[in-house]
Amino acid sequence: MKRSAPQQAPEVQVETSGQLPPDAAAYARDKVRAVLGQTREPVLFARVRLNRTANPAVERPVTAQANVDVNGRPARAHVAGQTATQAVDLLQDRLAARMARLAEHREARRGRTPVPGPHEWQHGSEPTHRPDYYPRPVEERQVVRHKSFSLAWESPDEAAFELESMDYGFHLFTDADSGEDSVLYRSGPTGYRLAQVHPSPRPEGSVAVPLTVSELPAPRMNMAEAQQRLEATGFPFVFFADDSTGRGNVLYHRYDGHYGLITPAQ
Repeated sequence: MKRSAPQQAPEVQVETSGQLPPDAAAYARDKVRAVLGQTREPVLFARVRLNRTANPAVERPVTAQANVDVNGRPARAHVAGQTATQAVDLLQDRLAARMARLAEHREARRGRTPVPGPHEWQHGSEPTHRPDYYPRPVEERQVVRHKSFSLAWESPDEAAFELESMDYGFHLFTDADSGEDSVLYRSGPTGYRLAQVHPSPRPEGSVAVPLTVSELPAPRMNMAEAQQRLEATGFPFVFFADDSTGRGNVLYHRYDGHYGLITPAQ
């Protein structure tokens, strides 16, 4: 079968904020277009956001984020660098990895390649380029973003693909086998960890990704208790069962130093 040719590189929207070099936007546009021009599916949307924080305490003050839609499938990359050029170069590499993962998944679904094995899901040291958290005082932190949506019913393998293609630090979903609200996150250099409202054992060999499962149920608590737990542990997020609904929620640290909250739609 004849392989389709790469699509014409799309227009890329670039938004900037903070003190950046005059050519930063054009550099980011060219680098992202070079990645997207290699895909064999139409890119319906592409946007890059560049920001330089004025806080001198931040070691990598320039953040770069790309959001794209490849034929209806979203992908995302988010990095930080010491300079605009470094951040954009890191973004280009990270976005290229996201695009390769989407292409592999598309081919696997079409039956042209085997379903990815554990070695194909390795994420290595990619998270080392994530942005630094703004050191906002605890008393100033608030929930400034609350997202509520119907959780996808997925397997841990599908959740891992979603986490990697969207460059998330965690992914909240409903386990397709057990029906339990669950969160998947990276554990170690190549593995993943699964936590559930009510943990259920998984048959050996039923998951392709290297996965460990927490044996502890999600703690049942209210928002104030979740915030206290988040600050006490120092973790980037806390997974908990809402004390009124029993559904799995995630409260997390945003890069601006505030909190974000994700809840399932009732």
